[in-house]
Amino acid sequence: MLTACKSPTAPHVHSLKCVARENPLGVEVQDPKLSWKITSGERNVTQKAYHILVADALSALNANQGNIWDSGKTDSDASIRVPYSGKPLNAAKKYYWKVKIWDNKGNESGWSEPAIWQMGMLSPEDWKDAKWVGYEELKESEKIVPAWHHTGKPEWGDGKNILPLLRKEFRAEKQIKQATAFISGLGHFDLFLNGEKVGDHFLDPGWTLYQKHALYVTFDVTKQIKQGDNALGVMLGNGFYYIPRERYRKLTGAYGYPKMICRLVLEYEDGTSQDVVSDASWKAAPGPITFSGIYSGESYDATREQPGWNSPSFDDSAWEKALIVEGPSKLDATIAPPMKIFEKFLSQQITQPKPGYWIYDLGQNASAIPQISVRGEKGQTVKIIPGELLDGEGMVSQASSGGPVYFEYTLKGEATETWRPRFTYYGYRYLQIEGAVPDGEANPDNLPVTVEVQGLHTRNASKKIGEFYCSNELFNRINTLIDWAVKSNMAHVFTDCPHREKLGWLEEAYLMGNSIQYNYDIENLCKKVIEDMKASQTPEGLIPDIAPEYVVFNEGFRDSPEWGSCGVILPWYVYQWYGDKTTLQSSYNMMQHYVNYLDHKSQDHILSYGLGDWVDIGPKPPGHSQNTPFGITATATFYYDICILKEVAHILNKPEDVKKYELLRARVKEAFNNTFFNEEQKYYGTNSQAANAMAVYMDLVEPENREAVIANIIKDIRDRNNSLTAGDIGFRYLIQVLASAGRSDVIYDMNSRTDVPGYGYQLEQGATALTESWQAFPNLSHNHLMLGHLMEWFYNGLGGIRQEKNSVAFKTIVLKPEPAGNMEEVKAFFESPYGPIKSEWRKKDGQFEYDIEVPVNTTALVYLPSAGNNTVTESGRLVEEVDEVSFVKTEENCSVYRIGSGAYSFKVK
Repeated sequence: MLTACKSPTAPHVHSLKCVARENPLGVEVQDPKLSWKITSGERNVTQKAYHILVADALSALNANQGNIWDSGKTDSDASIRVPYSGKPLNAAKKYYWKVKIWDNKGNESGWSEPAIWQMGMLSPEDWKDAKWVGYEELKESEKIVPAWHHTGKPEWGDGKNILPLLRKEFRAEKQIKQATAFISGLGHFDLFLNGEKVGDHFLDPGWTLYQKHALYVTFDVTKQIKQGDNALGVMLGNGFYYIPRERYRKLTGAYGYPKMICRLVLEYEDGTSQDVVSDASWKAAPGPITFSGIYSGESYDATREQPGWNSPSFDDSAWEKALIVEGPSKLDATIAPPMKIFEKFLSQQITQPKPGYWIYDLGQNASAIPQISVRGEKGQTVKIIPGELLDGEGMVSQASSGGPVYFEYTLKGEATETWRPRFTYYGYRYLQIEGAVPDGEANPDNLPVTVEVQGLHTRNASKKIGEFYCSNELFNRINTLIDWAVKSNMAHVFTDCPHREKLGWLEEAYLMGNSIQYNYDIENLCKKVIEDMKASQTPEGLIPDIAPEYVVFNEGFRDSPEWGSCGVILPWYVYQWYGDKTTLQSSYNMMQHYVNYLDHKSQDHILSYGLGDWVDIGPKPPGHSQNTPFGITATATFYYDICILKEVAHILNKPEDVKKYELLRARVKEAFNNTFFNEEQKYYGTNSQAANAMAVYMDLVEPENREAVIANIIKDIRDRNNSLTAGDIGFRYLIQVLASAGRSDVIYDMNSRTDVPGYGYQLEQGATALTESWQAFPNLSHNHLMLGHLMEWFYNGLGGIRQEKNSVAFKTIVLKPEPAGNMEEVKAFFESPYGPIKSEWRKKDGQFEYDIEVPVNTTALVYLPSAGNNTVTESGRLVEEVDEVSFVKTEENCSVYRIGSGAYSFKVK
């Protein structure tokens, strides 16, 4: 009995993931990577071996039978991305797995809780002859691919199309064991089973370059199937697949009319199965959504509802047969998290600037849809106009966000009715409601009464994994300001704004990626963006500024090296953040092709085109770079690409490519310094913040000149009374160069102001999300992602959470907090791939207190401010007496220690 008892120090295995997702559905690879996390009550714990079991039935797994794969006890410290190595995996099949580990202390864990993954469609044949079906088909001559920038040609007409309902009844003759739906609906769909919506997703599936492929979504619908009669129902929306030519739109495109493809797999308890697929036996009819545009809003006529249309026994005799139509020939499983509805905002204030116009202030600018509860008479219509700002008369303004955009709801006249749009969203703080009055207000015209108005925040469901707090309240407000821009622009891509464009401008994905990855688990969203870039890359190698490339822009708005280089930089960052080597392998051809493209575009190894340091601060309105020559930002980014590609070639064991890119790297560096470096004054180009910072960050500066160039950066900031000039491209590098140089004091001074353009200034102007311009101009977006780079410094500067050089997935951590200004306390938390990293410090009673948590199976270097004459303790003991803490060196007025996993509490007196 004693040997059977679990040791109190035994490690615990939890948080199992397959393909970086918890219990994923729709897995399409034969060697899915398996990961887990470990906790332990001891310090300095690492994994020494693991044992994985995979079974095709939970009963087998519970009996410790790995009939699909039994790894046996495998000596390895790998706890992330362990490749499955068992029997071939079958389409649509569910697999069960668990794992246990042994640690370096001789302890054995128990088995983890079981986890699952389910395979997707591994070949076209797995769709079992399912067809794309719809209500109508767009003529080939009427397709607009690629899309037309802005409104298109007047002769095209308004392009209003039918948003259909599709339905299919079927019988489940036996007792159900498992039921799975594989479905794609373009542009977007909602799936219903027996009258209930399946899942809680919003705007399924993700956006793609539809001429190349589309995505499908997998749902476990076992609990919604009943033995006997059942009914499937599908609502379709336009999305980017079809953009009607009314109201506002950034672009006008038409791949086709809405359509869907579906396979429902029913697995019975007796081992038999049944398929229900989309085909001509389905029925179709126009739905109650009378207008829907991804940019322009939605109109819904409740008088056209057909109650019970998605339930069994509905009379669909008046419906038409579904039309078999053409659709994308390639279907891929969704890998990124879906979009969902999160926070709900109620009105903070209601005003009536003019008779008949009611303004609801929801208090927060966010990506959202409105939800209204109204009562009134059948046929009455309520109009809702969203906007970020109010004009001089107190009315909603869409000057910053694109208009006209509005939502309409026509009542059916039955008690209180609640409605929200399904297939579009917008970025707004205010809602202007026309044709209705708030409950309790005078209503002489007997208009509908609004009982409640909400804003429902919509975003990608990537899990929140980071928290930051500090004693500087302005910095906390800045963190929230940036976070709302991050949340509002995490959709199916990283959008620039949630209203006017909704496009995947690529510079944001990598420049803001470090900030976002401290806060959200964006691994699979990043991989989806990488797939979008592969699909959008041209035969010449160009990666356009946006992906998916729905519209072909002109000049720098299509071909800017700082944007297209996302195709090289983002796969590299994903590898560094999450340890996924397969992303490098699958992206290598794209990366090479793009660097070759830039090389051919260069003149004597210099690139002098593009958008440059977009929206930097200069004498003109924000836009193209004003302070920094295009050649500096473009060529420095090109050089950075080459350096990355050389490293990737080394990792992938391609020695000839390593030599090739080392030679190219040296030539570009020489050309860059010969062209832009002022040897006498020790600065680059125009001595701008962006020019010097990028040269330092990309390691273009010769070592003997590095300190002098950084000194010029600091001098420029100080000479401007601690204000910034760098824009979209340069600002992140400016922050990181200063932080690496130990000058967080300069970062603090530059960003703790409210009287010059910057974060504090935006807050003073009333912004609740990051704005498009440092100056918070009212004619530009007030919810924009691209300038939020200070968030990275909150975590890796003030919080000090970084990786050691050459570490991946935070296997070896650096904890080096940088107290700055009047900061007295910082708390930073980040859930790394190995587990939680905590870094909390405070200045108290003349001493520095530092509480740390390091995950099992990792180690960390800890930097403590100590000039050598300080007393350092850990958990009340002199640090020299603590076996789990090893002194490494003294560096930059810090004592550096090596620690393993566990919780630590240091004090420096």
